[in-house]
This record gives sequence, C-alpha cells and structure tokens, in this order.
Amino acid sequence: MCLAIPGKLVEIAGSDPLWRCGKVDFGGILKEVNLGCVPEATVGDYVLVHVGLAISRVDEDEAMKVFEYLKEMEELDELEPAGEEA
Repeated sequence: MCLAIPGKLVEIAGSDPLWRCGKVDFGGILKEVNLGCVPEATVGDYVLVHVGLAISRVDEDEAMKVFEYLKEMEELDELEPAGEEA
C-alpha cells in the first residue's frame, strides 16, 4: 500500500523552490525529503511525505491523528532504522 506519512519539517536547505530539500521528523526518525511541491513550507510546518517527496502541508492536529492511525495499523515499520523495532 502507498501512503503519505506526516512529519514535522525541522530544517530546510537550498534556495531554488524546485530543488529545496529539508529534514523531516517522523516521530524521532529524521529523513531528507524534496520540498519542490510545497514551496510555501517553512520550518515547523507539518508536511505529508510520499516516497521522499513532500506533497502538501497539513495542520499539526491532522498530522498527529494520521500518525496515530498509522501506528495502530503498524504501517510505520519502514521508517525505523534497519535492525530496530518500534
């Protein structure tokens, strides 16, 4: 199943809107993502990420709800570093 996972944008690098990337915190796991589809995103925003691409901004409450649903469904395993369990 393909899912977009919510995370908090904690760092942005680059100035070209199409090539900006940032670090997103997914409940303690940091991943680098492309921000080309969300040029309005700023540090502190929550974004939905699909296959390394932030596809939209969401509010914090919505992000937390989705994150909890995914935990309940045990769909967050791919975010864990190799060899670690949730």
